[in-house]
Amino acid sequence: MGRRLGRTAGSVVALTGVVALAAGCSSSSDSKGDADAKQTKLTGACAPYQAYAGHKGKTVTMFGSILSPESNSLDKSWATFEKCTGITIKYTGSNTFESDLPVKVNGGNAPNLAIIPQPGLLTQMVLTGKVKEPPAQTVKNVANWNAAWKTYGSVGGKFYAAPMSSNMKSLVWYSPKYFAAHKYTVPTTWNDLMSLSEKIAKDNNGAKPWCGGINSGTASGWPATDWLEEAVLGSYGGDVYDQWISHKIKFSDPKIVAALNTVAKYMHNSAWVNGGYGGVQSIATTTFQNAGLPILKQKCAMLQQASFYEAQWPKGTTVTPSGDAFAFYLPAVNPSVKTPVEGGGEFVAAFSDDPAVQAVQNYVSSPEWASSRIKVAPGWVSANEKVDQSLYSDPVDKLSAKYLADPNATFRFDASDAMPAAVGSGSLWKAMVQWFSQGTSVTAVAKQIDDSWPK
Repeated sequence: MGRRLGRTAGSVVALTGVVALAAGCSSSSDSKGDADAKQTKLTGACAPYQAYAGHKGKTVTMFGSILSPESNSLDKSWATFEKCTGITIKYTGSNTFESDLPVKVNGGNAPNLAIIPQPGLLTQMVLTGKVKEPPAQTVKNVANWNAAWKTYGSVGGKFYAAPMSSNMKSLVWYSPKYFAAHKYTVPTTWNDLMSLSEKIAKDNNGAKPWCGGINSGTASGWPATDWLEEAVLGSYGGDVYDQWISHKIKFSDPKIVAALNTVAKYMHNSAWVNGGYGGVQSIATTTFQNAGLPILKQKCAMLQQASFYEAQWPKGTTVTPSGDAFAFYLPAVNPSVKTPVEGGGEFVAAFSDDPAVQAVQNYVSSPEWASSRIKVAPGWVSANEKVDQSLYSDPVDKLSAKYLADPNATFRFDASDAMPAAVGSGSLWKAMVQWFSQGTSVTAVAKQIDDSWPK
């Protein structure tokens, strides 16, 4: 699940982008909006926002799954846009977003914009007939991303939702201070990772090797799907992963069952989990936000979680290669798979084609907005190729961007987000919760998910 566009380097590039944006906005606005834009002249620090002018006093509602503290940076990222254009962006986050959005849309109470982290859910929304095609400038902005992202934002070959963010899933969080104190080294192979886990357990120095939490309201279970997806991608590579997403390879296939058992070896091992909270069953009741906090108390050593987890560390936590917390790349289960990288992201879909709404669509799909968010949101990464990489001041962001932008990596989008919504954010999440809370067998988990696949 994902959770997760300001100024480009160089004034010439920025000004060129503004001119292009202006053309896109004017072509997608109604005649009254065009007239208002021509009458509104922005100057000084607000001049770069001229393309979005002409909608002063308008409020654009936006709905998503991003919660505080992460959502605080959203408000900061578009504060200047709001001040200069007079458009108010009213963002609301919900821990039950995946179930709330269909209710709102089908009930005639859709937000103007929705930040959707699952292509499967996007498809579900498009099939309602309520999602509006994006304006021309938003379409142009998507060219700044790898072509795969436009595919994930399309349904039936038609483009509907521009990517807003990207995140790196293939990470393991740990405490460099704790590792240094016990002379542990960061593993670079899967075998090394498992050997380290065994050593930490045998050392019995007060910490379990792993901690975890998959409770996330109606989205409970999604962190465990990431663990499984990493095992599938890291064991068999992209082709098997793609066939699994489309159900050409079923969950009951020996390869996927083996991947489930790979996860079980460390996350269902009562001697290895769940430091600070309890045993295996406690993983189901621990929130993903709190899952890694025992690392700071030396109650557990590692947490497999995405780059956006950085926002969950308490204020004052030093997140550096030698500090209280940091992350390392999760190595491939099978060393023959070249640099497997799982990523997630979010897409902005519109349920209104009002000119003010389209102005916001254009802005949040631009490299200008991405850059502004990078500056105020540690743990947030964009795969927008127009973003100046030097803007990343946070070492975890630099690490994430390194792998997300690696052209030689075996990159794939979060599988559960790309599966049909009934499975990816439905039966799969539910099965993962039951797997941890009730100890459901691997074969039963696989059968339960296969049986739920849409005919």
